[in-house]
Amino acid sequence: MAHLLVRLHGSLWELSCWQGCGASAWRDERVPLDPLPPRCPACGDLARPGVVWFGEALPQAEVEKAVEACACDLFLSVGTSSLVYPAAGLVREAQFHGAYTVEINPEATPATAAVDIALAAPADVVLPLIDSRLG
Repeated sequence: MAHLLVRLHGSLWELSCWQGCGASAWRDERVPLDPLPPRCPACGDLARPGVVWFGEALPQAEVEKAVEACACDLFLSVGTSSLVYPAAGLVREAQFHGAYTVEINPEATPATAAVDIALAAPADVVLPLIDSRLG
């Protein structure tokens, strides 16, 4: 069984230099990060998380991966408001391809009525439960 995870909005654990000094991006999963705020190991300037901020465009390569991932048997929509496109259209795209759709979100969204199952809970609660059942 193949799994594909697309982090459409990025990852807090992927860091890069805020000033763009040319240092390669790096991964740091320490909790809490030390120092806070994190610094670029190359130039010492502030680091920024590898996430899409409001007003920034989604990375085109990730959008393309997400659309491709809609051709699946099971589509999980996790922690999204389902208000902002193109992400808001992915559930419908997956349904178009015949996928069984599941929404995991603490609150109802515009997609809630359209999915096959809506799990009204935080991702950090539901995803480990799903993982334990699959593992």
